[in-house]
Amino acid sequence: MSSLEESDKEAGAVAVAPRVSLADIEAAIASTNYAGGGSITGNEHDDILTICVLKLHNGWTVVGKSAPASPTNFNQALGEKLAREDCIRQLWPLMGFALREKLSRE
Repeated sequence: MSSLEESDKEAGAVAVAPRVSLADIEAAIASTNYAGGGSITGNEHDDILTICVLKLHNGWTVVGKSAPASPTNFNQALGEKLAREDCIRQLWPLMGFALREKLSRE
């Protein structure tokens, strides 16, 4: 279980009012694309940055990134996971703001 899943589970266990869940965020994502590990510069020995671009159903785009301190530690799958989690962490407060706006008008 990822730290995002753990946090979502803990928040859900104590929530008594509407909230943004990880499932809400996942449902808002229309597409996921990655770049990195050689695909940005064409030289996989120089490129350890992984970029994730999430496009939401409403057209909003979020960019996340990850990179190890040492090129020797580069792992593409882990880089993609961490870059996507960076995107999710950016989306959570944005979707929270949107929910708060909705609730304030009810």
